[in-house]
Amino acid sequence: MATCEVCGNNYGMTFEVHAQGAVHVFDCFSCAIHRMAPICEHCRVQIIGQGVEAEGHWYCGAHCARAEGKAGIVDKV
Repeated sequence: MATCEVCGNNYGMTFEVHAQGAVHVFDCFSCAIHRMAPICEHCRVQIIGQGVEAEGHWYCGAHCARAEGKAGIVDKV
């Protein structure tokens, strides 16, 4: 069994996420999202979907990127 790095639950069905050279252990997707999802730099929501990256900054969508003065950003649908 392994222990979730967010909630500390010692659970037999934890899973690992390998990202940027690090290994993270979680017991549920909620904990993984809590730890790993980027945060929109305009509205502060956790970005669970694709999001938008502009000039090294992350936004939940084009509307927030434009609100921060990023030009030419459009949502892909």
